[in-house]
Amino acid sequence: MRERQQLVFGASGYIGSHLVPYLADLGRPVRAAARRLRAIEGKGWEGVELMRADALDPASLEPALAGVDVAYYLVHSMAAGRNFGELDIEAARNFANAAETAGVRQIVYLGGLVPEDARSEHIVSRRETGDVLRHGSVPVIELRAGIIVGPGSAAFEVMRDLVFHLPMMITPRWVRAKSPPIALSNLLLYLAQIVDHQEAQGRIFDAAGPEVLTYQEMMNQLAAVADRRPPPVIPVPVLSPKLSSYWLRFVTSVPTNIARALIEGLRHDFTANTAPLEALVPQHLLGFRDSVEAAFQAEREHAVRSRWVEGAFPLRQQRLDYGYYAQQTGDSAESTAPPEAVWKVVASIGGKNRYYYLNILWLLREIMDWMVGGPGLNHRRRDPVDVVVGDRIDSWEVLGVDPGRRLTLAFGMKAPGAGILEFNVEARGDGGTKLTAAAYWHPAGFWGILYWYAMAPAHGVLFRGLTRRICELAEGLGEEHEGKVPPDKR
Repeated sequence: MRERQQLVFGASGYIGSHLVPYLADLGRPVRAAARRLRAIEGKGWEGVELMRADALDPASLEPALAGVDVAYYLVHSMAAGRNFGELDIEAARNFANAAETAGVRQIVYLGGLVPEDARSEHIVSRRETGDVLRHGSVPVIELRAGIIVGPGSAAFEVMRDLVFHLPMMITPRWVRAKSPPIALSNLLLYLAQIVDHQEAQGRIFDAAGPEVLTYQEMMNQLAAVADRRPPPVIPVPVLSPKLSSYWLRFVTSVPTNIARALIEGLRHDFTANTAPLEALVPQHLLGFRDSVEAAFQAEREHAVRSRWVEGAFPLRQQRLDYGYYAQQTGDSAESTAPPEAVWKVVASIGGKNRYYYLNILWLLREIMDWMVGGPGLNHRRRDPVDVVVGDRIDSWEVLGVDPGRRLTLAFGMKAPGAGILEFNVEARGDGGTKLTAAAYWHPAGFWGILYWYAMAPAHGVLFRGLTRRICELAEGLGEEHEGKVPPDKR
């Protein structure tokens, strides 16, 4: 009889994207579900079943939960901005009902530590989500964790950006609030093994490391591991966590809504009773400094990527100080031309063909780069049509090619950060094509973020026009092939 699967629901999130390969490496049959299938298709998870599912779309839950024995629920809506608490409750209720219908044996929910006087919507929502899941008939194991130390953890990335990018910090007293951080590796082991203990069903466990530290102490240790001088901290009693959260968009790459929700919850001291969980799942718990060293080492060992994936170290030019999370923009267009015609135009970009739309903007940026010693005016291609990994297209480097489908380019001009431009060509059912162009920018601190916002108006116009122009040119190729191009366009 086929072993029932373990579902990681919310597989595109921080914990989910690490838990899926962790469980797969243990030999467990894993199904990964995310609201956007594209967000997990580029992960390279071998032997993992991928599926689109959204807890706010009940109809999508039935196929995701079919045949599932254990379901890891790792969903939260902080990135949605306002009313994320209400969305979390609705999502949990839908999931609990669907899990009951599907005959799921166990739900494992990862929440957060909850102080008795908690008022932050972020913290309260995590607690209420667990309560709603428990209202269903499927037993729930809830693990409550504090700050998770690992590449991509929102709280860790905020601290990393503050350490690397600020010469000094004027902060409220929340920098002296205490919390027991836990290493990502320790948390993953807890999540994987807790399901093997029948006595854990229906219980709530605190998951934390061996130390209780203030945020200032954590940032000081992080700076020491990174061989940087920690920024001086000047506490200002009148500056509340809510007020201080408003400037985060200028100093951290962490999505603003998530960063603000986290900061507003830092008015509390967090404590954890870890003895019950340690008794069931004994392991060596890393201290904060060792956890940071493990996080940096995990990044350095990150495999080379042939397409953009959030946080991929090689796509951040292997720089620990470049933002883990990317600023993103782009646009899409549809064409009656077949995919092979659209791909031909995409693959011919640069060199003598230039960039098809508003070339004057490209030229101005290239001249600016040339003036500071960059390669901006190197207009060249190895071949006018063919592209292979490692090619130089003007100042770009070809990082990945999936012929007929995807082209991934690394930005080569001088700038405070690392950029990726990616084209995706998708066939439509009617023989036409959808083309998407997306830009991803991993900023280097304040100047990297300022650079991105300064370029935003041009990006908005550029990508809309670029995708449409490529589609028009592809349609022209089709007409020329059929002999329908008017003489003045030949």
